[in-house]
Amino acid sequence: MNEQGFKDYNLSEDIIRALDSLGYQKPTEVQSRVIPFALEKKDMTVKSHTGSGKTAAYGIPICEMVEWEENRPQALILTPTRELADQVKQDIMNIGRYKRIKATAIYGKQPFARQKVQLTHKNHVVVGTPGRIMDHIEKQTIDLEQVRFLVIDEADEMLSMGFIEQVEKIIRDLPKDRMTMLFSATLPKDVENLCHRYMNHPLDIELKTEGRTTSQIEHSLYMVKDENKLQLLRDVTIVENPDSCIIFCRTQVRVEVVFKELDKRGYPCDRIHGGMEQDNRFQVMNAFKRGEFRYLIATDVAARGIDIDSISHVINYDLPLENESYVHRTGRTGRAGHTGKAISFATPNEEKFVLNIEKYIGFEIPRKTSPSKEAVAHVKAAFEAKMRNQPAVKKDRSSRMDQEILKLYFNGGKKKKIRAVDFVGTIAKIEGVSANDIGIITIEDNASYVDILNGKGRLVLHKMKDTTIKGKLLKVQEANKK
Repeated sequence: MNEQGFKDYNLSEDIIRALDSLGYQKPTEVQSRVIPFALEKKDMTVKSHTGSGKTAAYGIPICEMVEWEENRPQALILTPTRELADQVKQDIMNIGRYKRIKATAIYGKQPFARQKVQLTHKNHVVVGTPGRIMDHIEKQTIDLEQVRFLVIDEADEMLSMGFIEQVEKIIRDLPKDRMTMLFSATLPKDVENLCHRYMNHPLDIELKTEGRTTSQIEHSLYMVKDENKLQLLRDVTIVENPDSCIIFCRTQVRVEVVFKELDKRGYPCDRIHGGMEQDNRFQVMNAFKRGEFRYLIATDVAARGIDIDSISHVINYDLPLENESYVHRTGRTGRAGHTGKAISFATPNEEKFVLNIEKYIGFEIPRKTSPSKEAVAHVKAAFEAKMRNQPAVKKDRSSRMDQEILKLYFNGGKKKKIRAVDFVGTIAKIEGVSANDIGIITIEDNASYVDILNGKGRLVLHKMKDTTIKGKLLKVQEANKK
């Protein structure tokens, strides 16, 4: 399908090196369609399903084109949810790691004052949710004068969550001389109108998929009374015996009910929903990404930042009431060349929603009958054996890169009059270390963080225990991983 490699795009050595470390081998279709035009700074709308590699499609050219010397944000990326903002920030930081690109994520339920301080630091890229970005614009705590690249990610989701007006207000505050890229699984009329108003002759890129969902996903539907759903869920999970599964529910209360039932029965599971503290949500999300448990019970919004290639099953315990939501949910499986299964439960009075979804995706979802007692009994031993086994730990894309990079913490910063150049000058004098081995440096009031590249971290950590910076001996240790 696509013979080009990333080296064919004339990317800088630092970006190519990061892509190699992250295991990017060949561009996906969306990457091969978007990257060349993005490097030419063309506006574009991209109709692309989740799991297609779209974050790297815009992240690679942005990291290539931002100028390291400029301290103010040059790229603004808008996402509908906090989880997705955090995921995108991590991806940008990884792609731009060797170029020392700094990105920050700005979203609600985080202390505003802390964000205000973050935004005074050097930031090449700001990723955020519309509401909190708008707050910073109104309070004049974010400088957008140098923004040359705007990305609106999952625009259809922004629309369904009621953010489009805020997005428009933000766009009006940005410099007119900029490149704008809009990504969306679907293109509702309001999103199209947004493109026409604020984009300059945008290219329309639509990925070839069969209808609105990919052929990598096997869809099925069970008609079931609401009171029988828990029993059906137990039977279906035993028969399907998934390696990794997301179970979607409509409400937070429903998530808790399903979680407690599965947990009581010994399923390796956890849950995530909007009623949980943000830090707790991130912990659960990261544990699921690492493969520490097999079943994640989630509401729609809470699962938006899950970017995992190997989810084998998605189960709609509650049928989504919006067509786009069905596409987004089921798009969590069948990603990056893997096959997956999307299983939906619908009650008799939800038949009209089923018909609407089928009309929208362009095919009839095959109906299935509940597994028989014999079928369940036949495979129960295999299911229980898998339940006893620890799931295979999934390696994060950045794990190889993290082996080469060590983040160091120093207990001194701006209040001790320490600057980034002081760290560079001191560390580069260590025998066997050069300025090229020093990555991103973050100076806070009372602490500093320095990335040491190329596997030199342990050496620098050891030497800096007895080395002064501007005449001050600082405590140094490996930084906590966030």
